[in-house]
Order: sequence, then structure tokens, then C-alpha cells
Amino acid sequence: MTDQAPEAESDIPGKPTSASRTTLSHIMTHSDTNLLGTVHGGVIMKLVDDAAGAVAGRHSGGPAVTASMDEMVFLEPVRVGDLVHVKAQVNWTGRTSMEVGVRVLAERWNESTPATQVGSAYLVFAAVDADGKPRRVPPVLPETDRDRRRYQEAQIRRTHRLARRREIRELRERRVAEGYAD
Repeated sequence: MTDQAPEAESDIPGKPTSASRTTLSHIMTHSDTNLLGTVHGGVIMKLVDDAAGAVAGRHSGGPAVTASMDEMVFLEPVRVGDLVHVKAQVNWTGRTSMEVGVRVLAERWNESTPATQVGSAYLVFAAVDADGKPRRVPPVLPETDRDRRRYQEAQIRRTHRLARRREIRELRERRVAEGYAD
């Protein structure tokens, strides 16, 4: 999948970041816990993927699949009874892919304090058609200074992700050329 440069003209009208932004909320229960009694990271990761997928589908106007997760950070444990809010928005778009940024917040069940950020993630989604083939996505139109910062940071993550893939591919090719089995 080749992505267009941010400056490239698109025949698809752009969408502002606010058009697909969403929040998914869920109360954590005993069935969500791990052996330590805190909410399992995989439960949080599923909520992150669900919210990011909804945003990607909204922005692209149809199905979008998770292509990669660049980063998932767990900042604080989540406990049974916590009300978890997963906030997601499209940070950047290419030709067929988009980065979705996600913030995870938790309101403690026994405190009347503001929600605490307990995690964050960046996921890349590819828009697909009915046959599972890549399809074009509308450009994202950052609206605020924060949106513009997120767009620029997403471009940096994309550059690093592509460089890492290229270096790994080149290393594998060298190893094969040297006669090492993969």
C-alpha cells in the first residue's frame, strides 16, 4: 500500500478530525482481571482496537482493518469497577491507510476525582473494499493546534515504521544471500 504525500491533491474531499472522533466507555468487571487482580492488558487492548476501528471506519466511510499497532503504553493499573473511557481520533491519513491515536482514561469507582489517563496507543488501519482490497481514504483535516501536532508526530512515526521495515527486509535479504536460512 502506497500512501500519498501530505501535500498531494486528492479527488476525495477531506474530513476534519472531529468528524470521526469517538469515545467508548466500559465498566471493568471481575471477568476482566488478570492473576494480579487488575484489569488484563489484553482487555484494554481490545477496547483500544474497538474504538480505533470505529474511528477508522467512520473516517474512511466503510470497512477498515487493523494493519499495525505502533505503540501501546500502560501508565497505571485499571481495577474492577473502574469506568474506562477510550478516546480515539484519526491523526494522519495516507492514500489507503490512517493512523488513529487513542487515549485510555479511567474513573475510579470509589473516588469523585477526574478521570486519570491510564494508557495510550497508536494504530494503523487500512481501508478495504468488499473484496478486502485497499481503497482510498479521505484526507484528514486537522482543526486545532493539537490536531496539527498529532498529524506531524504521526508522520514521524510513519517514517520510523517504514525505515524499520526496510532495514529488517534488507537484513533478511543479506542473510539469505549469505546462505543463512530464515
